[in-house]
Amino acid sequence: MNRTPKVAAVHDLSGLGRCSLSVILPVLSVMGAQCCPLPTAVLSAHTAFPAPEVAAFQDLTGAMEQTLVHWEALHTSFDAIYSGFLGSLQQIDVLQSLIHRLRRKETLVLIDPVMGDHGRVYRTYTPEMCEQMIRLAAEADLITPNLTEAALLLGEPFHRIPTSQSGMEEWLRRLSLDGKRSVVVTGVSFTPKALGAGCLDCRSGKIRFAMAPLEPGHFFGTGDLFAAVLLGSLLRGETLSESTARAVDFIQKSVARTLAVGTPMLDGVQFEPLLRELL
Repeated sequence: MNRTPKVAAVHDLSGLGRCSLSVILPVLSVMGAQCCPLPTAVLSAHTAFPAPEVAAFQDLTGAMEQTLVHWEALHTSFDAIYSGFLGSLQQIDVLQSLIHRLRRKETLVLIDPVMGDHGRVYRTYTPEMCEQMIRLAAEADLITPNLTEAALLLGEPFHRIPTSQSGMEEWLRRLSLDGKRSVVVTGVSFTPKALGAGCLDCRSGKIRFAMAPLEPGHFFGTGDLFAAVLLGSLLRGETLSESTARAVDFIQKSVARTLAVGTPMLDGVQFEPLLRELL
């Protein structure tokens, strides 16, 4: 019997809006992994929904710390540790402690350094949190920044984000810390009609780009969906370039379907009917 890969997923959970754990759990499950959530917070809806003054938000930093103690007492081990949005310096510290205490030699640490998008840092992220996230990401085997986060990691101004393939190749090499970690940068585009991702595999040093037709609109949660498909593919033994291409293709198909059926953008992409393609 084949052993099921086990993933510690350090993310928030939103009641409304397809993002974070609500997309990561089904994707990793259908791709054959056991997803073990370590929730950072529970929200009534993701933060782009209106009426934030009545929104429910439960910070789970204390529960995170207690969960780590329990997991360590149980001698739990993971094939992958995968993190996304973190809400405070303390949560970054908890994740760093989890990596140090539960990481094995073969554990894949995937850090999505969620700090901003569209050339802006998220309002909840202080300069100190950004610096700590950069230090945390240095411990990853694989990072999946968008273009804004790639600039933050490199200390580059947003207006210098590369628009050419050669420029993005240079950024990928720099983001790899001289080949110490693999990198997938999302939101890459070299022509007006295509969007995708670029990856550098630290084991081979090879750089590849995967592109798909550009769909109109902006949907929340696609970064979480992308990284979950990427991780699920890697845990099945696919190469980084194959996994990147699979994730790019799945996101494009999910967005196209969402637009076709008229799902509101705040609800996120309607990926559920396409999950069978990930089997």
